[in-house]
Amino acid sequence: MMAVLGAISDALLIGGAAFLFAGTVGLLRFPDAYTRLHALAKADNLGLGLTVLGLMLRADSVAAALKLVLAWLLVISASAVVSFLIASYAYRRGIDCWQRPAPP
Repeated sequence: MMAVLGAISDALLIGGAAFLFAGTVGLLRFPDAYTRLHALAKADNLGLGLTVLGLMLRADSVAAALKLVLAWLLVISASAVVSFLIASYAYRRGIDCWQRPAPP
């Protein structure tokens, strides 16, 4: 049974790392602040969620697992607030959304 839980935990941790990597690629590759925020908020929250689930399976106690969930909830809350603040600042500064260039 421990081998199965270990394999599931490993799969969740690898999936979490993949989503965190995808969020980082989105940050570097997307054209404007709004799409970059979207990539970070969505991919990183899911990546962290998978990572927390993988670590919960390896936790020594229920208290440690609950601390992981609390940390995850705090990060999700902070991510939402910071994304809103950055997007509203960009909007107030007049930064437009990226639009596909017209074909020649």
